[in-house]
Amino acid sequence: MKNDRLDEIVRLVQNEDIETQEELTVLLNQAGFSVTQATVSRDIRKLGLVKRPTQRGRMKYMVPSGEENLTRRQLDILKASVLSAETAMNLLVIKTSAGMAMAAGAALDDLKLPEVVGAVAGDDTILVATKTQKDAEVLKDRLQKLLS
Repeated sequence: MKNDRLDEIVRLVQNEDIETQEELTVLLNQAGFSVTQATVSRDIRKLGLVKRPTQRGRMKYMVPSGEENLTRRQLDILKASVLSAETAMNLLVIKTSAGMAMAAGAALDDLKLPEVVGAVAGDDTILVATKTQKDAEVLKDRLQKLLS
């Protein structure tokens, strides 16, 4: 039931301009979920929803992009462990400190970046597959911006 509710919240914020927790509470109740504003508040925190301006200048809840999902801890792991990143066709080869590839790979996976098809981490290397060579370059640039 909780996962269904969380899925419904994501669907609603992606399809509606929801400005307040109260609005979201009403919409969820109309959709058959018996919730209070306090429950909605906890769900918003759990999902990591953010408020961003709309084209009309009002604020609305949104599902964050990949970089916005990155926690301070994950960023610290990436900054402490990533030594270099090089493209090889549609692959990004990330070198890390010894023993840190799994942790850095998990932090990278958490970003859910659209360019990433999949990743494999060893001891000190992460191999990230992308759909195209251009995607690998974009991913490399993104990673370098995150780490600077």
